[in-house]
Amino acid sequence: MSVMTWTYLIVGLSFSLYIGIAIWSRVSTTQGYYVAGGGVSPLANGMATAADWMSAASFISMAGLISFMGRDGTVYLMGWTGGYVLLAMLLAPYLRKFGKYTVPDFIGDRYYSDTARLVAVICAVFVSFTYVAGQMRGVGIVFSRFLEVPINTGVIIGMAIVFFYAVLGGMKGITYTQVAQYCVLIFAYLVPAVFISMLLTGHVIPQFGFGAEMQDGGHLLDKLNGLSTELGFSPYTSGTKSTIDVFAITFALMVGTAGLPHVIVRFFTVPKVSDARKSAGWALFFIALLYTTAPAVAAFARVNMITTINGADGQGVLATEAPAWIANWQKTGLIKWEDKNGDGRMFYAKDDRNEMTIDRDIMVLANPEIAKLPNWVIALVAAGGLAAALSTAAGLLLVISSSISHDLLKKMIMKDITEKQELLYARVAAFFAVVIAGLLGIFPPAFVAQVVAFAFGLAAASFFPAIILGIFDKRANMQGAISGMVVGIVFTAGYIIYFKFVNPAGNNASNWLWGISPEGIGSIGMLLNIVVTYTISHLTAPPPAHIQELVDHIRVPRGAGAATHH
Repeated sequence: MSVMTWTYLIVGLSFSLYIGIAIWSRVSTTQGYYVAGGGVSPLANGMATAADWMSAASFISMAGLISFMGRDGTVYLMGWTGGYVLLAMLLAPYLRKFGKYTVPDFIGDRYYSDTARLVAVICAVFVSFTYVAGQMRGVGIVFSRFLEVPINTGVIIGMAIVFFYAVLGGMKGITYTQVAQYCVLIFAYLVPAVFISMLLTGHVIPQFGFGAEMQDGGHLLDKLNGLSTELGFSPYTSGTKSTIDVFAITFALMVGTAGLPHVIVRFFTVPKVSDARKSAGWALFFIALLYTTAPAVAAFARVNMITTINGADGQGVLATEAPAWIANWQKTGLIKWEDKNGDGRMFYAKDDRNEMTIDRDIMVLANPEIAKLPNWVIALVAAGGLAAALSTAAGLLLVISSSISHDLLKKMIMKDITEKQELLYARVAAFFAVVIAGLLGIFPPAFVAQVVAFAFGLAAASFFPAIILGIFDKRANMQGAISGMVVGIVFTAGYIIYFKFVNPAGNNASNWLWGISPEGIGSIGMLLNIVVTYTISHLTAPPPAHIQELVDHIRVPRGAGAATHH
């Protein structure tokens, strides 16, 4: 069967499964809508967290970034994985014990202030929209290539599917859908990786293949370094970023991760605090399966891409004899060829010889085609990419809708609405959130992983200090937290907007503050936020006694009462 037939079959089956789960798990209470009734097992929650966590950026974009950037691309790998550990160890169990559905709920109650809650709602919605734009773009890319529809049509189809199961089932529908999506995405990521590893190096496990000799002689990374330098790129295993920028980006991604509202909410869906810890452990295992495979996938894709475009002799392949994958991706506009010297040959390089423009977001999706794997594997990867994008988009849309219905309406504007009305408002908010997310996917601000990196920087500079000081510093008060969040997000967003939109020509290391790029500036925003919060908290009145007792209660295990009973 053709790739298209296989894709319709596999994507159709997976979508039917997601919709079936949504109908089976539809909810009628706000507790079911926001936290799945708190009855999800740690294993299932670990899988759902992993699917929520591994977005289109992880599945589609990350290996593509590493493939094009070499060692510099690994900041995404380290930042996102390290951040998950930080979240699981430092924040999740305490927030679970506090027992609130949403991050703005925690910040509003801990800092006894509706203003703090409002700032947190604005940050949550802003960060979630920035992040969801990348997911919708990923959905559009998959649809445009494999179902041969325009990217914009793909985005609209994705919007409809997410809206259906996020609105019908709420967190319960999303949780069990994400379990299914995790199974689809991890299978789709590992199968081609195993195949390609065996073809190139003879190793079944891609992680071993990454550091091994190739079948046709020579070490994989040595060959990549050689190919890169011949073509004018910097060696694959040496970085061009300054050490401070690598640290800043990694740190911004780490603390941004730990402040991401849609992942934190997952820890409220299990029955007990100990289950939050267990599900964090399971999630880390499930995430590691993909994250340790990504560098190998990136290297295999890079070698295969260069050798298929430039030919075995390195002179470039004749356009008339070009591999089918190039023509297939040219239709989507994500690969372009310009015959500069008129010899009819395609050639890929960094310098003046280059005739190819290749979008880095296609590397994972095109990988099985480049390696000439069977059609069903190509279709499987398409279904995996969609599962990754849709699972995260659904989690983010739930955060946006709950921030608006629960934190803004129920807690601040219309305090006497019934549970039924709150659920209706949550669903209406989800509808508008889906529409805006779709528009952001159709008119994207930048390529997928970069947009996501900005979202993490903004989360790092706004949420993280308020959460961490709220748990570990009894003296942190309302005035401190509000000032800190405002300073952090205004500084970070201002820096990003300046270098990305106001003065993109000046976006280089010589103009950056201490050599830190816009992707990494969230770490400075975060430090500013902590300093401002801490200083103002100590210059103004301490929080009320009951808030200080509450902070003690969150941190001290004994006497937790209801939180530890079945």
